[in-house]
Amino acid sequence: MMFRLLVRVWHYSAALFTSAFNAHADPRIQIDQAIEEAREQHLRLADQTAAVIGGELDLQRKLARGASDITNYERSAARALHLAADARSKGDPQRAASFEHTAQVIAAQLATAESSLGDLRELYERAVITSGAARRSLEQSRFQLQRHMVERSKLLSDIEAAQLQERMADAINAMDRFAPAGTIPSLPEMRERIDRRIAKGAGRLQIGADSVESRMVEVERAVTDARGAERLEEIRRREGLAPALEE
Repeated sequence: MMFRLLVRVWHYSAALFTSAFNAHADPRIQIDQAIEEAREQHLRLADQTAAVIGGELDLQRKLARGASDITNYERSAARALHLAADARSKGDPQRAASFEHTAQVIAAQLATAESSLGDLRELYERAVITSGAARRSLEQSRFQLQRHMVERSKLLSDIEAAQLQERMADAINAMDRFAPAGTIPSLPEMRERIDRRIAKGAGRLQIGADSVESRMVEVERAVTDARGAERLEEIRRREGLAPALEE
């Protein structure tokens, strides 16, 4: 019971400290910190994607070597069988038996290589799927990071606008001290109105973000891809190139 109470007190204190910190922190610094964190996450994802793609390429090279080994084993086995047949035709059964044994050994190596190649093909198919997903995630992360950079510029502009409004409010407050009573709203009244507008706008923004944000990235990406495809086809036609073959 005491442990749970301590945990609750700790979380409450942490939330209180975070709230106080956010209230006094420079929003520009916090925006840059958020951008830097998103950039670091993108770089970590890029490293992980590179490792996955590297594994796929390594399996691809192993498949090529395995296929080459199988071809060589088949040729060697066939050669040994021809030599055995030639030795029998010349009345040399001992030499023929030796070549037959060699052919059997090579055939066993061939069977092992084919089995290993089958396992490699299964691993490679999985690696292709994994690397494809990793590439898509990285591309999505890159697109999201670009959107964050655009949003950063907008937020900084909003901060400048908010500071300008605050300076104007301070000027009006100074004028209010010298104005006759009742001619203009007092600064507390203006602050209450502004707070209500800010709260209402924030609520509308939150509702919009909750319902739309998760789909906007895919929609914007689809529009961008469609435009890119159109431009590519225009370039193909201009250069007199044949349309791309569908996979």
